[in-house]
Amino acid sequence: MSKRSPLVNDDGEVRVLSAEDMRLFRPAAEVLPPDLHAGLVALKKQRGEHGPQKSPTKVPTTIRFDADVLAALKASGKGWQTRVNEAMRDWLKTHRAA
Repeated sequence: MSKRSPLVNDDGEVRVLSAEDMRLFRPAAEVLPPDLHAGLVALKKQRGEHGPQKSPTKVPTTIRFDADVLAALKASGKGWQTRVNEAMRDWLKTHRAA
């Protein structure tokens, strides 16, 4: 096995990573002490970050709102996108799809 190049230069700047560098990377669970990894996973969950959905039910899209409408929706607090989705579902119950 060839000697690997340091990841930083003499100035402490990280060098550009090569494909070989990337192949050598391992998942955090394999290289971190178990208690440290568990703590990081717990912190990630506490911050509301989640991994990919097991079976995605939502479809990402782009929609344009007037600035005042968007500001009011966001001002309603966390979960505003879910509330918009529920409002649209209710609207669809009383209106025909075009």
